[in-house]
Amino acid sequence: MSEAILEMIGVSKHFGGVKAIDQFSLRIEPGTIYGLIGPNGAGKTTIFNTITGIYTADAGEIRFNGKDITKIRPHEAAALGIARTFQNIRLFGNLSVLMNVIIACNMHAPYTLGDALLRTGRFRRSSEEIRSTAEHFLEIVGLTDKADDRASSLPYGHQRKLEIARAMATQPKLLLLDEPAAGMNEDESKELVEFVRRLHRDYPITIMMIEHHMDVVAMLCDECTVLDFGKTLAQGTVEEVKKNDAVIAAYLGGEL
Repeated sequence: MSEAILEMIGVSKHFGGVKAIDQFSLRIEPGTIYGLIGPNGAGKTTIFNTITGIYTADAGEIRFNGKDITKIRPHEAAALGIARTFQNIRLFGNLSVLMNVIIACNMHAPYTLGDALLRTGRFRRSSEEIRSTAEHFLEIVGLTDKADDRASSLPYGHQRKLEIARAMATQPKLLLLDEPAAGMNEDESKELVEFVRRLHRDYPITIMMIEHHMDVVAMLCDECTVLDFGKTLAQGTVEEVKKNDAVIAAYLGGEL
């Protein structure tokens, strides 16, 4: 068995007496698309927050490419190659579309503060390369013609794409998508599916996604986990979990 890109082993996170996640475990293989499913309050975003260091787990272990990241900080997670989007879009709304991506690209900038202050040749060359990289990611998401627009002026679906472009600009190995299809209609959801497929095809990344749209999960995910009140209800392919008795009982026999 190959080394997992992400492992969570018996991870728990409590807020007072509330067990947001309770003895949660999973294993994600490199190069896959993995889904995390469950109703609101099931603990899905808390799992993302423990992976990226926004929260520190109260118990258990989280490993990324074999490295213990249980107590990692958000900037350290980003430097290791973990990027994410948020359920509630978080862009620099007053900045341009292009500048939002340039800021993300700067995480790997090779120049120093002194280079920036003195505007050395290394700074100028790096700035040109970073701008070119940012324009490349805008082209990928189809926002080249919006580069100079304010991010807050974009339609909702375009803001989702910009957030993904910004995450990709950090050169992630693992991309966490928190409800990427939220607020989208059927046509927009289909467009998102094709977009995520292209990203997965063209870049060496693993994707983990939280999603309520089961059609999106079914079209994209190799495997998924169903959560209920912080506990694992089922794991497997989408078809396997849809046939799971515990899942059927929890959702009153209806589709997820």
